[in-house]
Amino acid sequence: MQTALTQPTASHSLSGFAATLPGKLLIGLAAATVVAAASHMSIPLPFTPVPLTLQPLAVLGVGLALGPVAGFFAMLAYLAEGALGLPVFSPTGLGGVAQLFGPTGGYLLAYPFVAAIAGGLTRLLSTRTPRFLAAVVGCSAAVALLYASGAGWLMVLAHLSLNQGWAAGIAPFLSGEAIKILAAASIYSALARTSRN
Repeated sequence: MQTALTQPTASHSLSGFAATLPGKLLIGLAAATVVAAASHMSIPLPFTPVPLTLQPLAVLGVGLALGPVAGFFAMLAYLAEGALGLPVFSPTGLGGVAQLFGPTGGYLLAYPFVAAIAGGLTRLLSTRTPRFLAAVVGCSAAVALLYASGAGWLMVLAHLSLNQGWAAGIAPFLSGEAIKILAAASIYSALARTSRN
């Protein structure tokens, strides 16, 4: 007789395939595709070379869904696709390798670490903290790194002062990032509850 603890769940049936090499490749490709789609939802801003995109939300989602290691490598694959010239980066940029060294390069190159921090810190904190709160903290730490890297690179590239870097690379995006963090944490905690039922 099966108890609630021994009944198979959907997450158990998926974990077998996800553990195989083809499964890992397919999941990584799907994750990179989601981030690429989010990059094309882009709004250029007249006062900064950094556009508004849904990419940070997608990267946080990848980290939360795949965990720190798989999330890191999925985002490395995404950057490699873009460097090879595939149309995965925001269309407002230069495209290809040039985009990695352009004004938004600091944000892009941080993506593997953003996914790793979001996934790793959330899992670490989830052992003692409600999943939603753990995800909010993990995603907030990841976004802090994203903007430190992105604005830092922009300041070096464009020879901006600290105030100019804040105004061009961080301040216009803070309210949107807060919404994205809450959205990512809500989706993650809702899916975690669903998988337990």
